[in-house]
Amino acid sequence: MSQLLTIAAETENPLIPPIPELVIGLIAFLIVFGFLAKKLLPNINKVLEERREAIEGGIEKADAAQTEAQSVLEQYKAQLAEARHEAARMRQEAQEQGSVILQEMRAEGQRQREEIVAAGHAQIEADRKAAASALRQDVGKLATDLAGKLVGESLEDHARQSGTVDRFLDELEAKAEAVR
Repeated sequence: MSQLLTIAAETENPLIPPIPELVIGLIAFLIVFGFLAKKLLPNINKVLEERREAIEGGIEKADAAQTEAQSVLEQYKAQLAEARHEAARMRQEAQEQGSVILQEMRAEGQRQREEIVAAGHAQIEADRKAAASALRQDVGKLATDLAGKLVGESLEDHARQSGTVDRFLDELEAKAEAVR
């Protein structure tokens, strides 16, 4: 084993590079680092700055778009509320107009009913008068025929016959009214 140590001591350590290689590597590193710092680093910084500005601009645009969207949403909500209010007002007007029309129709129906009833009463009164007149004539004829048979002579004088019958019927009506 001592032999191995002596052999190892005589040979160079593979982990430690020789000094000239170390100096050349360090100089090459500094040249590459300087080149990268002068040429590539400003371009990287420029690209990073553009990205940062784009992101900040995008955020600002997104905030502006969100503010605008919120404004538009508020406008739509206001228009919707106004439309609902207008619809409620129209519904109320329609109900009021409907009740007015209904009242007018009821009044017209009442007026027509009263006209029909009045016309019916007038027709009944006319029919009653016609029936009373026909009944007077029939009763008068029967009374004169009966009186002629009782008296034994003909009572054909129409004017006298009519006066007698009318007087008789008037007396009956007067008695009937007096009883009421």
